[in-house]
Amino acid sequence: MHVLARSCYESVSVLDPVSLEGAVPADMGAKLLWLFLASALVAYYIYSPMPEDFDEPWKVMLISASFRTTGHLAEVADRLGLMHYMEALMLISTFQYIAPTSDENVTVTDTEFSNVPVRLFVPRRASDGLRRAVIFFHGGGWCVGRAGMKSYDHLARWTSNMLNAVVVSVDYRLAPKYHFPVQFEDVYSVTKFFLQSNVLSQYGVDPDRVCVVGDSAGGNLAAAVAQQLLQDSEVKTKLKAQALLYPALQTLDLNLPAYQDNENKPLLSKSLMVRFWSEYFTSDPSLREAMASNTHIPVESSHLFQFVNWSNWLPEELKKDHVYTSPVYGSSELVGKYPGLLDRRAAPLLASDAQLHGLPLSYVLTCEHDVLRDDGVMYARRMRAVGVPVTHVHAKDAFHGAMMFVSGAAELAVGHRLLNGYIEWLNENL
Repeated sequence: MHVLARSCYESVSVLDPVSLEGAVPADMGAKLLWLFLASALVAYYIYSPMPEDFDEPWKVMLISASFRTTGHLAEVADRLGLMHYMEALMLISTFQYIAPTSDENVTVTDTEFSNVPVRLFVPRRASDGLRRAVIFFHGGGWCVGRAGMKSYDHLARWTSNMLNAVVVSVDYRLAPKYHFPVQFEDVYSVTKFFLQSNVLSQYGVDPDRVCVVGDSAGGNLAAAVAQQLLQDSEVKTKLKAQALLYPALQTLDLNLPAYQDNENKPLLSKSLMVRFWSEYFTSDPSLREAMASNTHIPVESSHLFQFVNWSNWLPEELKKDHVYTSPVYGSSELVGKYPGLLDRRAAPLLASDAQLHGLPLSYVLTCEHDVLRDDGVMYARRMRAVGVPVTHVHAKDAFHGAMMFVSGAAELAVGHRLLNGYIEWLNENL
């Protein structure tokens, strides 16, 4: 390359002045060079191989790049001491926030249930009888997100309008300021409050047609709430259904085939999910380091691995070429400091068969290209094994969070398909 450059330079230097009249000025040439290099760098940053079954790979690639950029900027802000990594990510929620705005179909208000903020969606059109109700918990790794984000507002509004249902979208407290079990306690207290007969009556809700729904970390909370309600003698109203959208359900094994196959798939990488999990319990970096190496569970808790043993619970097509190996155990110190790691309110997949028995009609959505894929698959199969009626939808061409991309520049056909399927199931079963 150096020889070629020198040769080119020598060739230009012997040309007469007339031949150089149309040449690009040196400063312009430098600008073009920098433009080329910058464009190449941006293209290299944006480009990442997409699975062949993605319908709109370039659009997904751009979406993924924007999320990756946000993560990198959050990392820089954290390392410079400007703000905590999760607080930087939370800026996405702030930028996407929209005020509660009613329309011709739905009345939208921000209020509180049991001292927890909620965004309430009540249909305007008349109902032949009592209405259905959906209690919704947003995702975001227990650290980011809010009911007022455009995507969640749209989902709740659409659900309320299409089902003529009351929707309660909960703004639970978030890490890093609050750790487990605060998030669970917030959503559980809202659910318990709403299920009171006088509250249901106030909003014209049929006590036999209430469900809990959540996506990602919200799916974790919905599953935990449904389990806890089975044990709560104070709650007389029973859930009709639960819908878990690509939920996070277990803390024990963070090296499942899904974690290995989808380590860097959009939009949730393995490293980010490990970070969300650890931050849910503590800001102590030692837990994140142990979780990253999958050595955070002590041998004393080995009996719990039966509930997440993927060699027993995954279908053959998801096992692929993976071979199950025994867990690598770590010190008991972390579990001693953060017992929530083994609490089924944080990891619903750790519930025994007896604790799963009696769960309501269930809808579980999993995505092939998602680190959380196996959590949902195993939970669906375990519930079905104890007699819970389960509809399990596995989207082979989808990634984590795909259902949220149904409007604006990031609109995806797969998002519409998943959303429509979910709404259809609610309409038929709630």
